[in-house]
Amino acid sequence: MLETHTSPSADITGILAQIVGSERVITDPADITLFGQDIYSSGEPPACIVSIKTTQELSQVVAAATSRGIAVLPRGAGMSYTGGYLAQEGGAVLVDLSTMNRILEINTEDMTVTVEAGVTWKQLYEALKEKGVRTPFWGPMSGFSSTIGGGLSQNNAVFGSGVYGPTADSVTSMTVVLADGTILKTGSASTQGGSPFWRHYGPDLTGVFIGDTGALGFKAEATFRLIKLPNAERWASFEFTSFEACAKACSAIGREGLACELFGFDPVLGMARMKRASLLADAKTFVNVVTGQKNLFKGVVEGAKMALAGRSFMADEGYSVHLVVEGRSEAAVEHDMGVLRAIALELGAKEIENTIPKVVRTMPFTPLNNILGPEGERWVPIHGILPHSKAIPAWRDVYALFDSLKPDMEALKVECGFMITTISTNGFLLEPVFYWPGERNSLVEATIEPHMLAKLPKGTNDDTASALVEKMRTAIKAIFLKHGGAHFQIGRTYPYAETREPAALALVEAIKQAVDPQRRVNPGSLGLK
Repeated sequence: MLETHTSPSADITGILAQIVGSERVITDPADITLFGQDIYSSGEPPACIVSIKTTQELSQVVAAATSRGIAVLPRGAGMSYTGGYLAQEGGAVLVDLSTMNRILEINTEDMTVTVEAGVTWKQLYEALKEKGVRTPFWGPMSGFSSTIGGGLSQNNAVFGSGVYGPTADSVTSMTVVLADGTILKTGSASTQGGSPFWRHYGPDLTGVFIGDTGALGFKAEATFRLIKLPNAERWASFEFTSFEACAKACSAIGREGLACELFGFDPVLGMARMKRASLLADAKTFVNVVTGQKNLFKGVVEGAKMALAGRSFMADEGYSVHLVVEGRSEAAVEHDMGVLRAIALELGAKEIENTIPKVVRTMPFTPLNNILGPEGERWVPIHGILPHSKAIPAWRDVYALFDSLKPDMEALKVECGFMITTISTNGFLLEPVFYWPGERNSLVEATIEPHMLAKLPKGTNDDTASALVEKMRTAIKAIFLKHGGAHFQIGRTYPYAETREPAALALVEAIKQAVDPQRRVNPGSLGLK
């Protein structure tokens, strides 16, 4: 492993310009600042940003940088909040993959779709919907902006993950560019003359590059399997008076494997989302709910129910849980929802108006206006994926942490809510979400819609409040580790390398050595040096 690296070549921008054209090698200071941030923090400013259009360009750019000892990092839409693409050394080349955004093939005979890394989840979903198909897992809530490549590097959950698991479980093959520019195909595409329709042929090389936060290679293309769009769906919402009852019900529902989406909010996060409430205030939302139903009369009925419920259907102190069930027939989804409703009611739920899951399903991908609090506060989540048996103990420990710091939190105006979801039948994701006083950065300003941004105060930095948030995030990571939690979006935030069993770490290090012996691809990601 190299301890030192040669200084970045003074002419690297000229060399890269020869590959992609000077207009796609960006050195403007404002852009350097923008691309050197994620939602939560900043890294060392990159030397330049290179916008990529093709896999061949990506191969040449990566090879040109690494052969000169220059670190090179992948960036999709920039929606990381765990330092996933932030440089830890100066002079790095940041590769902008958001411009590599073509859907290459929709194959409804073989039931696969192949896309470039910069395609957004929204773009993919809408293109497939026209063909009557979709991927089993079909995106995170940030899918309006976030990209397929980012999802592969970070892994994600929510849409479809209650039944089909996270991003990783829907992928069949990838094309990955390694540190020296080698173009590697995985899955059945690695067979000479093969196609990317199947993942499992020998050792699972596809899985090696999923969830690596870009530490092992650059995602260039990916193939996902397809399923038919469901013919029917149902929504339900429930309210619980305690987090224990909420968590117990979510686990019981998750174990059934019937809810394609399950997501819930504690009172703090639930009210924050309702305050923001373009969700319910916009006439366009009503129209979309009405026209989004297969039957227009049913659409009018559902829209009317939503309008009559207004915003009064959630109690200020309640823990809310929202479900979506989908299937091949109305009878099938009625049956499955009946099973889940009986579980929730038996565990003490009160059923409330199903406005939230109905709207989320009708408008799944909306602009990311929630990366600031409702009064312009800074925002950042942290999460753990837990076995069901550990969900309540972990949640209880987080609340105990809050109790111990309550005077500081109140004095510094630091708030924290929770989002929860289940992943397949065996994962419980608990996500504390922080709000605190602070000044938004240029990435946040570039992400939120201008008309929404204009309504929010800009805020000023409060270093003491920020330090408390970081202290609490560190403590919560320790709680999740204590309870055996796992993480998506590892980046430079979650303790991956330092918590591996020796044999596992040795194998990961050996893979890193094989694909990136000079440690020039996203150095520091996953905690790898």
